[in-house]
Amino acid sequence: MNLKGLTSEGFEKLLSEHSMKLGFSHFGATTLRRPFSFDIYRSWLNEGLHGDMEYLEAHAPFKENPQSKWPLAKSALVFAAPYFPHPERLEEFPLKNLRVSLYAQGYDYHFWFKQQLENLCQHFRSLFPEDEFVAMTDSSPVLERDLAHQAGLGWIGKNTCLIHPKNGSLFFIGEIYSSLTLDFEAELVHDFCGTCTRCIDICPTQALISPRKLDARKCISEKIGDWFFGCDLCQTICPWNEKAFKGKLIKNEAPCENKKLLEEELRWILVTSGKQLEKALKGTPLSRAGNFGLKRNALIVAHNQSIRGLKSEIEDLFEHPKLGELAKWAHLGLQE
Repeated sequence: MNLKGLTSEGFEKLLSEHSMKLGFSHFGATTLRRPFSFDIYRSWLNEGLHGDMEYLEAHAPFKENPQSKWPLAKSALVFAAPYFPHPERLEEFPLKNLRVSLYAQGYDYHFWFKQQLENLCQHFRSLFPEDEFVAMTDSSPVLERDLAHQAGLGWIGKNTCLIHPKNGSLFFIGEIYSSLTLDFEAELVHDFCGTCTRCIDICPTQALISPRKLDARKCISEKIGDWFFGCDLCQTICPWNEKAFKGKLIKNEAPCENKKLLEEELRWILVTSGKQLEKALKGTPLSRAGNFGLKRNALIVAHNQSIRGLKSEIEDLFEHPKLGELAKWAHLGLQE
């Protein structure tokens, strides 16, 4: 189906009205086709840089040819939802001092953002009853940064994130696949990274092995420093985020220097049962790490920050079937 006489300007106005109501920062639309960067993506997979995320390999055919999974889809409506400040912040977020990635300091976007897009689909179905609309986030087999670039939402920066000259890069990307046929194409955003390499230089694990090339296997390691969950450095150092957020990121991202406060939060994680942790962090991205992942990260941070007050709690994990060796490593570091 086409847009039934609706001009590109009229369609843009329609998207704009609903984007503003939902708090989206920007949006676009594009014809659904083979991604511009698919060959690069395939090469990245072939090099094994996706680590143990085997689902990325399994999803590759659908990313290359979206119609193989959604045969009626002809276009994609793409939306950006900013997460700084977090729009769905957890009122009693228990980790106020450990460094947690900005996107994870609230409810998981796979739930609330997906629901917003589902509601939008319902509205579009009422306007175009003969057409199909399917909402998705990055949990679906979509090469979404490529799609967002095609839709004019930004360029793919050297940190592999999508960057918009006015809105920076601290936003989620969501899509609605549709059977609508577009009679226009979005204007691509120019690449403004220039000669800047701040994101590559600051990465604590050297995961950015070259511009726009990330080794996912290096993102989580003992070199993560004082980051408990995720890391924002390659984004907060970006001049385009500095410009968009006018210094607010520096204040927000400053590490906690009070080791007593860090010790209290790390102790809570190390001694709390998996069920209690799940209850306290329910609905947030941290809950996906599970009991093992949260305690693993706590041990690494305790070691890296030399939190000697946790020796006893760490010793209690020496016989843990999965965490025992890491606990002994963390404990040894506290003796130095």
